Amino acid sequence: MVSLTLPISTNINRAIPKNSFDKYTNTKQRKQFSEYVDKIRWTNKLSIETINLNGKEISEIQVFEIRLKKKEKITDVLAVIDRAIPYPIIFKLIYQDEAMFSVSQKHPHPLNENNTVIDWTFSSEWFQEDSSPFALNLKQSLDHIFTDFCKQLAGKQFEKLTLVELVQHEQKLKELNRTIANLEAAIKANKQFNKKVELNLELKKAQMELQELLNI
Repeated sequence: MVSLTLPISTNINRAIPKNSFDKYTNTKQRKQFSEYVDKIRWTNKLSIETINLNGKEISEIQVFEIRLKKKEKITDVLAVIDRAIPYPIIFKLIYQDEAMFSVSQKHPHPLNENNTVIDWTFSSEWFQEDSSPFALNLKQSLDHIFTDFCKQLAGKQFEKLTLVELVQHEQKLKELNRTIANLEAAIKANKQFNKKVELNLELKKAQMELQELLNI
């Protein structure tokens, strides 16, 4: 079993029926719940009552364990659960002897108080279930715990970056990588010398911006 080594006081250990989220799903998503998800269990809750730590932005962190029928990251399924529950959720996905973590930064929907909007999702690669490289460091505040775990999953320990800044960093990184891939394809396809020169200049600029981001 994947363990985050949490105090007994945080234990919930409650099964959650898959159909609990039916009202938040469309036909395709309900099919994914059925096809990929075996069991959902709410395993832990981190809060002032359970670990004597609070937060300015976060009042609770939930930990869900999802056992899978197939080895899939089930991004759409996790998004459904995340939007339905207002608190940050750390998902532990388990398939046979492998596991991975996923967690999303989100904010309340401005027009629907019963829904949330996902800003960014941090996910690990699959690892052997009995050798998790990740840990929840229960210190300072719930905000710190959550931000620290997101940084672990991102593989970046930017001490000076807040969670919002980290999300912006990852969004910019994704945008630059997409821009670079598009420019490289355009350069390869273009026959005009002058246009190639122009595109190469844009490519070098984007590559420099990417390097600056990676060196933060």
